[in-house]
Amino acid sequence: MSERITPDKEPDPYEAVSAALRAEFSGIHPAATVTRCVEAAHYGALEVTGHVHPGLVERIARKHLEVLALVASERG
Repeated sequence: MSERITPDKEPDPYEAVSAALRAEFSGIHPAATVTRCVEAAHYGALEVTGHVHPGLVERIARKHLEVLALVASERG
């Protein structure tokens, strides 16, 4: 029998960004919302600039989360 070798999953370069933002917004947004904002920031940065630096993704995602928090506080 041959053993099937599965390549290791590459580390997520934005996991540190996601973890930091989840901690920062833990009392405000669920983790799933933070993850969606990081993913949206990643694709937005890629589309606009053609590359995605983790620092840029973090700044964009943080702004998204701040705006969502502001809207939620105004409704609430």
